[in-house]
Amino acid sequence: MDATSVDLARLIAIVAEEVLAVSRRPASRCQCHSVVEDCCPGRLQGVLEAGASRVGVYAAGGAPGAIATVIDHTLLKPDATEKDIERLCQEAAEFRFATVCVNPAWVALCAARLKGTPVGVCAVVGFPLGATTADVKHFETRRVIFDGAREVDMVINIGALKSGHLAVVERDIEAVTGPCRDCGATSKVIIEAALLTDEEKITACTLAKAAGADFVKTSTGFGPGGATVADVELMRRVVGADMGVKAAGGVRDLEGLKAMVAAGASRVGASAGVRIVQESQGKKLAGTSAGY
Repeated sequence: MDATSVDLARLIAIVAEEVLAVSRRPASRCQCHSVVEDCCPGRLQGVLEAGASRVGVYAAGGAPGAIATVIDHTLLKPDATEKDIERLCQEAAEFRFATVCVNPAWVALCAARLKGTPVGVCAVVGFPLGATTADVKHFETRRVIFDGAREVDMVINIGALKSGHLAVVERDIEAVTGPCRDCGATSKVIIEAALLTDEEKITACTLAKAAGADFVKTSTGFGPGGATVADVELMRRVVGADMGVKAAGGVRDLEGLKAMVAAGASRVGASAGVRIVQESQGKKLAGTSAGY
């Protein structure tokens, strides 16, 4: 048996084990906060004070203003202008979002504008189709990191996954997670859940975990559907507590964000970040740089 056959056999075994584990894993809940598996009232108090009626154990805590720290303030429209990107950075610095999430061409500008702030720069790779080759994604990842990205959201090779080419998908993901690890950048793997069956979602998340990714992410925002509570819950069950889950696509208000956090999301990608934070603070809603 050659090395490729060995790798494929290993991946098939890992995926099969995860599919079985997810199907039989109970969602046990504690009595005090109705969260999955374990509970820490101090850790969750900030989110409870923000108005959440149910909170996932993987949610970030903090005061209402800390809601911004779980949001990647996102602008990925192809017609976004320099002025739009400048405004995105200004909003991110003002509200202290986790990152701005932009296309590769804008990374250097964002890194310059956000220097000296706590806001990071997140770049997308292989976006939005995921249909470029692994070596291209590898180069693209190195380039955006060179330009100042500290987080990279890559789209998997969806066609390869649906064709059952698991080794190809793992190598595709590793082409991005490798340089991210080398440079201390965070890697997120977009599985485009709306195009996948539940078994394929489990497989994609398992391959991302095997390839050393830091997060799995629901959607590009350009596919046939965005984040759903059911997908976030499934993805969280597969990756466990050691990886992040990012909900993205269609999260436009505070209720939507709370639903994703409750389901297990540790990060939310949204173009309506300003609106969400203002809503959490009871402020009059303002327009934003909207455009996922």
